Amino acid sequence: MENTPKRRQSISLTSVANGLENMGAELLESLEEGRTPGNVSSPAEARDSWTESRLEPFSRWRNLRPALRARRFCQEHTRLFRWVCAGLLCTAFAAFLLMASLLDFQRALALFVLTCVGLTVLAHSLLKRLLGPRLLRCVEPLGHYHLGLWFERALALSAFLGLVSWLVLDTSRQPEQLVSFAGICVLVSLLFACSKHHRSVSWRTVSWGLGLQFALGLFVIRTEPGFIAFQWMGKQIQIFLSYTDAGSSFVFGEAMVKGVFAFQQVLPIVVFFSCVMSVLYYAGLMQWVIQKISWLMRATMDTTATETLSVAGNIFVSQTEAPLLIRPYLADMTLSEIHAVMTGGYATIAGSLMGAYISFGIDAASLIAASVMAAPCALALSKLAYPEVEESKFKSAEGVKLTGGDAQNLLEAASSGAAVSVQLVGNIGANLIAFLALLAFVNAALSWLGAMVGAQELSFQLICSYALRPVAFLMGVAWEDCPVVAELLGIKLFLNEFVAYQELSQYKQRRLAGAEEWVGGKKQWISVRAEILTTFALCGFANFSSIGIMLGGLTSMAPQRKSDFSRIVLRALCTGTCVSLANACVAGILYVPPRAAADCTALLNTTVSSSSFEVYQCCREAFQRGIASIDSDDAGISSWAYVSARPCSEPLNQPASLKNGRSQRGALLSAWTQNEEDTQRARSNPQGDLHCEWEMNVSGCKSLRF
Repeated sequence: MENTPKRRQSISLTSVANGLENMGAELLESLEEGRTPGNVSSPAEARDSWTESRLEPFSRWRNLRPALRARRFCQEHTRLFRWVCAGLLCTAFAAFLLMASLLDFQRALALFVLTCVGLTVLAHSLLKRLLGPRLLRCVEPLGHYHLGLWFERALALSAFLGLVSWLVLDTSRQPEQLVSFAGICVLVSLLFACSKHHRSVSWRTVSWGLGLQFALGLFVIRTEPGFIAFQWMGKQIQIFLSYTDAGSSFVFGEAMVKGVFAFQQVLPIVVFFSCVMSVLYYAGLMQWVIQKISWLMRATMDTTATETLSVAGNIFVSQTEAPLLIRPYLADMTLSEIHAVMTGGYATIAGSLMGAYISFGIDAASLIAASVMAAPCALALSKLAYPEVEESKFKSAEGVKLTGGDAQNLLEAASSGAAVSVQLVGNIGANLIAFLALLAFVNAALSWLGAMVGAQELSFQLICSYALRPVAFLMGVAWEDCPVVAELLGIKLFLNEFVAYQELSQYKQRRLAGAEEWVGGKKQWISVRAEILTTFALCGFANFSSIGIMLGGLTSMAPQRKSDFSRIVLRALCTGTCVSLANACVAGILYVPPRAAADCTALLNTTVSSSSFEVYQCCREAFQRGIASIDSDDAGISSWAYVSARPCSEPLNQPASLKNGRSQRGALLSAWTQNEEDTQRARSNPQGDLHCEWEMNVSGCKSLRF
């Protein structure tokens, strides 16, 4: 019987697993209650049994009791510990900020501004939580239909009277600003004439959008705090983008970075900026900013949540990335809302490309202001060109949420942002190669055809300079600068804005270098006002090459609406172009040329060895005042005296920069002649003993002596 094998009992793995789980749960419960594992008796009985058996291996469970108590204490006072840690960190940060500000406030200015922004956000959240319901009860009477209607009418009348008064007072010294105002009126009238539904236009949306655009422009361009803030922001962005050199120099080498356009802080900046934007999007900062901007426009302009979110997102991301914010809702959006989404994409530029344009030397403050001002204007003009006639499902923001992206952690967000930018960099490089080559071919063909009829200089730029010259003039550009600005507008519309900004940067570099204004009858640079207005006018993706990009991006998100997208894309392209031009017109109304930053008296009283725009400004100012006489000797210009120079300046066309301050004894006035005929006319004796003659100095300066 002993040798008979015993029957094996089957054991279920499931029951074993459940048993292990139950044993683990019992273990934790027994430890928390002060019992040893495997003992179901009371703690007193357990101590008696341990005393009797004196089992040493179980004595280690007693040592775990303080740790469990500490864990339970921490769990019960988690909030208190968080407040203590936050208070210590805030105290340490405040002490650090105070010490840094006392040592060098200018160096700590960026940290101080960021701290103020953070405190403002926290204060806003706190006030909204505490006083939000009370404020809503205070504005409830405005929700009454008749009271609200009279309030809107009174506000509109006040705004209109204020605008008229401001135009009368402000344009008395700068009449050219009225040309820019007329340009806005022409654009609005043109869009209304081409509107899809004339009787359904919401003039509240149009007026509020243009009003917000004007208010933003007034703050940035005219007010000293706004101008200083945006100038400071532009400089900080330039410093931030300069860190791209570390990565691009390591990958491509110093020689490639300094000598090759593709690696010279242009395409690498796109990669770096895209990575940063992805990180900010993962952190939720971008969504927060977009929601706040969207709330402001939606509350004032009465637009729907989806279209407003997309247009607000276009301030920071491109025309194909912004619709991703509202991707789940594209299928149910109305045609007017889709038109607004497309217009917002065409009217703005991506933040990554903004960094590339800043690296060209384009004014950073103007680029930032143009991108921000374009958002409300895009919604206003979009609703003017394609008014809403359908019932939208997204009138309220309830149920419309922004996604946080697919990244699981910070490193993945940074890596995915850099990887996504590779396609953008490839598209930029390919487009530059293709479009510049195509432009050269078109110019060669036009020149060949023009030579047959005696017009050898016929080119694409020349055609644009004539065809779009009225548009440039309506922006508020001086007539002598209109051909160059019209040429840049044509390049932007028919090629892309990247090539146009590159051309604009070359004009700006020649101006800063003090190059002669006219060479062979062709203008080499344009005025500062024309540069600013052109920067605003070029800020947008509205060009014919972007049609395919827009259709491809939206169709991939909502394939069932491909026909709707194709039907309104051209109208959205024209509206987006008008938005950029309206931005330039607003800048033309508000922009006032700054005075010469240099000390003209000190500058002209020294020997100037090289040309610069500051010297040109000083000489132009002296020439335009019509009183400039300088007593000088062989050592240089010594003092100023005043004498009427008008008879000598009448034959001269335009002033020019003084390239060398050294002259013979006598009075000297910088001026310009375009050809030999003007030089001969200057050799006259208009006032008997007052003799004018031209002299070429050693550095090529054309000076007037009498």
